[in-house]
Amino acid sequence: MTNPITKTVTKAKFTVIKQHICDNIESGQWQQHSKVPSENELALEFNVSRMTARRALQELTEQGLLVRTQGAGTFVATFKSQSSLLEIRNIADEIAQRGHLHSAQQLVLKEVNASKETAILLNLKTDDKVFYSEVLHFENDEAIQLEQRYVNQKLVPNYLQQDFSEMTPHEYLSSEAPLTEATHEVEAVLANKKVCQLLNIESTSPCLQVKRRTWSSQGVVSLATLTSPGDKYRLGGHLIF
Repeated sequence: MTNPITKTVTKAKFTVIKQHICDNIESGQWQQHSKVPSENELALEFNVSRMTARRALQELTEQGLLVRTQGAGTFVATFKSQSSLLEIRNIADEIAQRGHLHSAQQLVLKEVNASKETAILLNLKTDDKVFYSEVLHFENDEAIQLEQRYVNQKLVPNYLQQDFSEMTPHEYLSSEAPLTEATHEVEAVLANKKVCQLLNIESTSPCLQVKRRTWSSQGVVSLATLTSPGDKYRLGGHLIF
């Protein structure tokens, strides 16, 4: 009979490594651009396989906390962005510009405890309360984008009182905490089962995913993940000179 305690500990090894890395970043021991231990070093320190160490580093890289450079190693990411050259546009305006009709379904709107990773990215303390929303956007009644967003409640205290089937989160945040800077990470992904069902696509359909962090003059406002079917949506923008 399998020991459930042993099973849980083994399964969570990569999480322990992630927590260790986040603790060092949050405490300031590892500053921006600091080099973090390699897969081999982490595997040795935590008595795990290289694959487990690699998973921890990869997940933190995908969340924007680390930057991995082939041949050089893994480093703590820059938490203060440079000014974005890509204009952040309201999806409702994009759709209207194409002559189509935008609508939205508010799926989730609640207060949650910030995870370690989310707290660092929003410049908050672990377990600080943050707002979380999920909004499904439609173009002519066809699901075009799932927006999953964490919001700094200290900067936007009335976020939960809004109806995001009537106004997009971007539109509201722009009015309450005008955006001054942003970072974008764009990649092609295969969505999980839940996202595929919401977007009405097959599990093998590629998606375009944008991870966006935005600032106002007061600090980090929100952290959003925008997922769209790859065959129905493209990313465009204007350059600001």
